Amino acid sequence: MENKIKISEVFKKYTMVIVLAVIIILFTAKTGGKMLLPQNVNNLIAQNAYVFVLATGMLFCILTGGNIDLSVGSVVCFVGAIGGKMMIENGFNPYVTIVAMAVIGILVGAWQGFWIAYVRIPPFIVTLAGMLMFRGLSNVVLQGMTLSPVPEGFLKLFNNYVPDFFGGNGFNITCFGAGILACAVYIFIVFAGRKRKQAKGYRVEPLTGAVVKLFVICAVVLAFMFRLAQYKGIPNSLVWVAVIIGIYSYIASRTTAGRYFYAVGGNEKATKLSGINTNLVYFQAYLNMGLLAAVAGMITVARLNSANPTAGNSYEMDAIGACFIGGASAYGGVGTVPGVIVGATLMGVLNLGMSIMGVDQNLQKVVKGGVLLAAVIFDVVSKRKSFIVK
Repeated sequence: MENKIKISEVFKKYTMVIVLAVIIILFTAKTGGKMLLPQNVNNLIAQNAYVFVLATGMLFCILTGGNIDLSVGSVVCFVGAIGGKMMIENGFNPYVTIVAMAVIGILVGAWQGFWIAYVRIPPFIVTLAGMLMFRGLSNVVLQGMTLSPVPEGFLKLFNNYVPDFFGGNGFNITCFGAGILACAVYIFIVFAGRKRKQAKGYRVEPLTGAVVKLFVICAVVLAFMFRLAQYKGIPNSLVWVAVIIGIYSYIASRTTAGRYFYAVGGNEKATKLSGINTNLVYFQAYLNMGLLAAVAGMITVARLNSANPTAGNSYEMDAIGACFIGGASAYGGVGTVPGVIVGATLMGVLNLGMSIMGVDQNLQKVVKGGVLLAAVIFDVVSKRKSFIVK
């Protein structure tokens, strides 16, 4: 009986990881192995880096009570339009432009955060208005035209590859070495965390389960880096994604400020009564979303090598979908950055796999919409069952 309970708990905890593995295997079989070719593995990162960045920021909005930001795609376009205008038409230095784009993103986040946090206008309304406003402003800035090409200095930061410092011939040694180092650091963090919890008398995961999980994660990371090493190595966009995920994973799991987002989503009234400034938490969520939308704008401009008025279309849907598929609750208070990684990867695999198979764009939207609905239904039903059991 206990084994059955443990198996059901493991399945529930890692449902989306299992689904992701099944989908990868399915697409690999359907595409005759093309899905896992080194170049396609690289494309998975290059084409979906914006999803990882935006979904990480979207998670913090959702944590505050299931709130979302519908404007992020338009903000990506708006920030990219201003950056393109500065660099391509006015000859600004790429580094100055990056700072300006980040500041604009922060100001946009502060604008929307003010109305949501302090005037208490529903986030759906504020960000829907932002979606329309910033898309329109993007067209005003660009005058309906595409600006290109982007200066080489900017492209090197976001759309290039980390050089192989060991001079591998046909195989990027630096890339694979980075994978080994990442696994070593992860193993050290996990065991150091276990030791710290045991010293404080906290309950820890059984050693066998922890070792199996470590083995699987490290095997996946090494296989992924091996494939990248067979192509051109580590894309700069992956470095940006890794840094952002690392910072926000730490904030969400190890800081008091990060726990406030969970507290507000769990029970805002109780959180407020405990002395936490809930208005500030809401404001920070959308301020942060503005900053990450600006980073996604930089990545998008570099990938397209242009600033165009259609950039960022449906980006908000991919970000929201990645969060809910990755285990974030539609009610708020539940969700993790690693879960978002799984959700964003699943969205990227769906995009890449269906594109390789030549699936019609409209059918791709149907599939992604179905996966998103299934993830939310699973969340709602499982919570309802938990409530009934209690």
